[in-house]
Amino acid sequence: MVDTPSRSPGGTAVLDKQTERVRKTSPRYKVLLHNDPVNSMEYVVVTLQQVVPQLSEQDAMAVMLETHNTGVGLVIVCDIEPAEFYCETLKNKGLTSTIEPEE
Repeated sequence: MVDTPSRSPGGTAVLDKQTERVRKTSPRYKVLLHNDPVNSMEYVVVTLQQVVPQLSEQDAMAVMLETHNTGVGLVIVCDIEPAEFYCETLKNKGLTSTIEPEE
């Protein structure tokens, strides 16, 4: 709160309370890709780039390798609506994907 003095007609100072606006950030969600024995590595890289345009080929390759080596890879962290869109689109293209809140 910020106090700003102002003068009332009687000459005494009155403090006016100005409200301070705080912008609350929306929760972020992780889009996860799960390893599967069906799709080729090349298909996964190409599909990641198609579904998430901000991923470069190098980024998509890194996600694919993380998924292949550990069983799950982080695709992107974003707001809920795009996270749901990316997850569903990956599923529609035959990949296994989930979303979870970022901690």
